[in-house]
Amino acid sequence: MGDRKQARDEEFQAFVIGRWPRLMRTAFLLTGEQHAAEDLVQSTLERVYVAWRKVGSADEPEAYVRRVMINTHARKHRRRLREFLAPKDDSGLAHDQPDTGDRIAQADDRNALLKALAGLPVRQREAVVLRYWEDLTETQTAEAMGCSVGAVKSNAAKGIAKLRAIPGLAETVTQGGRK
Repeated sequence: MGDRKQARDEEFQAFVIGRWPRLMRTAFLLTGEQHAAEDLVQSTLERVYVAWRKVGSADEPEAYVRRVMINTHARKHRRRLREFLAPKDDSGLAHDQPDTGDRIAQADDRNALLKALAGLPVRQREAVVLRYWEDLTETQTAEAMGCSVGAVKSNAAKGIAKLRAIPGLAETVTQGGRK
């Protein structure tokens, strides 16, 4: 009995170590904040650990974990009426336009994109993150979000349209080679 539990614990630990960067990236993109992302991953892994025997033997344990993460994030969002992911208004600040070839400019572009992403409604943000950052298929995204493929298409399209409508952001993304 003890050997099986130890083997399961080691299997879970190997899974976490191997997937940690990707889980953190997804959580960060969903929450928009490092500490919130860490909390989301931790809460997700707590739930997954309890069911690891079932999860570890599944065909795609990562898909199961992703689904738990989306559900955990959605549950948290339902409890709060509004997430505070970005400042409401920084229009009074002067913004320099750096040369897009340097690393600082790339960091600024990334920050602008993350800020815009944080401003999307939760379901649109989830669809955009899973489809375009995680590069999941529409079917995989629908499974992770617990909705239909049509809902994924709709939410992703609306989210991308909102991102493209932000002045300066479309040029930043296009200059980086992605649309």
